[in-house]
Amino acid sequence: MRSASANDRKPDVFTLAVAAIGVVFGDIGTSPLYTMKEAFSGSHPVAANYDNVLGVLSLVFWSLVIVVTLKYVVFMMRADNRGEGGIMALLALVLRATASGTSGRRLLTTLGLFGAALFYGDGIITPAISVLSAVEGLEVATPALQPFVIPITIVILIGLFVFQQKGTEMVGALFGPITAVWFAVLALLGIINIMEYPGVLVAVSPGYAVRFFAENAWGGFLVLGAVVLAITGTEALYADMGHFGKKPIRLAWGAYVMPALMLNYFGQGALILHSPAALAHPFYHMAPEWALFPMVILATMATVIASQAVISGTYSLTRQAIQLGYCPRLEVTHTSESEIGQIYLPWINWVLLAAVIGLVLGFGSSSNLAGAYGIAVTGTMAIDTILAFVLVRKLWKWPLWIALPLLLIFLTIDLSFFSANAIKLFHGGWFPIVVAILLFAVLSTWKRGRELLMERLAPGAIPIEPFIQSVTAHPPTRVPGTSVFLTAAAEGVPHALLHNLNHNKVLHERVVLLTVHTRDIPHVPDEERIEIVPLGGDFYRVIANYGFKDEPDVPRALELAAAKGLKFQMMETSFFLSRQTLIPKVGPGMALWREKLFALMSRNAASATTFFRIPANRVVELGTRIEL
Repeated sequence: MRSASANDRKPDVFTLAVAAIGVVFGDIGTSPLYTMKEAFSGSHPVAANYDNVLGVLSLVFWSLVIVVTLKYVVFMMRADNRGEGGIMALLALVLRATASGTSGRRLLTTLGLFGAALFYGDGIITPAISVLSAVEGLEVATPALQPFVIPITIVILIGLFVFQQKGTEMVGALFGPITAVWFAVLALLGIINIMEYPGVLVAVSPGYAVRFFAENAWGGFLVLGAVVLAITGTEALYADMGHFGKKPIRLAWGAYVMPALMLNYFGQGALILHSPAALAHPFYHMAPEWALFPMVILATMATVIASQAVISGTYSLTRQAIQLGYCPRLEVTHTSESEIGQIYLPWINWVLLAAVIGLVLGFGSSSNLAGAYGIAVTGTMAIDTILAFVLVRKLWKWPLWIALPLLLIFLTIDLSFFSANAIKLFHGGWFPIVVAILLFAVLSTWKRGRELLMERLAPGAIPIEPFIQSVTAHPPTRVPGTSVFLTAAAEGVPHALLHNLNHNKVLHERVVLLTVHTRDIPHVPDEERIEIVPLGGDFYRVIANYGFKDEPDVPRALELAAAKGLKFQMMETSFFLSRQTLIPKVGPGMALWREKLFALMSRNAASATTFFRIPANRVVELGTRIEL
């Protein structure tokens, strides 16, 4: 038996923690660029006096402690779906514990889908606000460069999205170290400025946050719209759990990332108290004048990395939505020969780029974009809390006296942040809501459309048993080889089989009815991949099982069938696919506009041949017209 080589060994926790710093914490790590600036000079600023500065610092501190550390790092990361996190993985867990066909299940599905749709809005806003806020440092260095901020930002963003098709494997190793340097600089700048005014450290007392609300009333509540910017990116902690594991993420956050962020925020507070002139851009004013241009370069690199993580997360979420049946098949390109998770979706990439550039041109500054940012983040957080409550009650069986207080604490904080950001609805906050509504319509329409299509096909389906008996009693001509008929239904005779028999009057020696089934777990091991049911007369029902993060590969799955007694020779195997032409029609089921949208998505979906990696020269497609 071969011994494990160095390349086979799993990276240790420290190595994974360094990598997690680059991928997981890039978004939250760039928040110091704009959080304090928005609190004191944003759309709803408060005066930068002693009490207010300490109050805002206290709010930031306790937001990082309660929301990021307690809610996500400690609690939400326990809600893993076989090691995987994120809102789609959480939704799959919750639906597993909820009875099908109930109104509660439909409501939870709606919430989960809307949360996923909000994440796409975050994926558009993050690159725009992060890169723009970094490049705005040029204005601090010299006001003469102000006209070049937007063009430079757009050039960097175009380069970032063009690079996506090359993949991140070659530069992935740089992400951790660069971001680690970024956090070290954050901490160093914070320490230097805290030494000028160490009294700011008393803001760790929650009493300053309470006093801030008491003194500023409504204005203090609105500042929560800026404070929430300090915790953007927390969804990445949960979503990227499957890439690195709980221990590395928790180690990186508690030992390195959180202390660096705290030091920087308190350093900015000290600077504002010591030098009120720094209010225009407190982050860049923390650095000495000679370091401004290096800081702009480092900040730009950090924001590009943060944007890369969000873009990659959007690809992963889209793939999960495809696998779970909420999104039509899209072209997926694998950018790494060794890492299955490194993928590139061309259509998603170019739509994101167009939307990001539109945001930069339309909003013009990071301050304007900040209003759009908070709603997407806080909306997703609130939905996470609700789904997690259902999980701990239904699946974990926690008693109500434990689960309900936890729900109330987290949901009160989430809704407070969301309400404070909702005030900015007409100042940019409308954007992620519109994006979420449009994407929710797409996701829900595709899911319902597929269900409706199965309902339309069901009445014409012939049970498999009498069909095989008829074929055995009156056998047509059987030709050499194997025919594989892909069918979404795990019972009945596929329409493609009936069409082939009606038109060609022949059957292959061996007939396989293949259904690709996606389970509500992230990965299915090879030993559970294939299920084979002999039907008699050289007919076989084969089910290929995949997780929602697995990549369907039909030829590879059929190779695994050999271990269960069903061998395939690919050059002697033909794949028959049914391609439906959908005719929208007024009637029960869906609104006409949704039927037209479903038909449009169906026409433009990637072919099953490409998606399932079936050799194109072994495929026969048979068409069917169906009225919805």
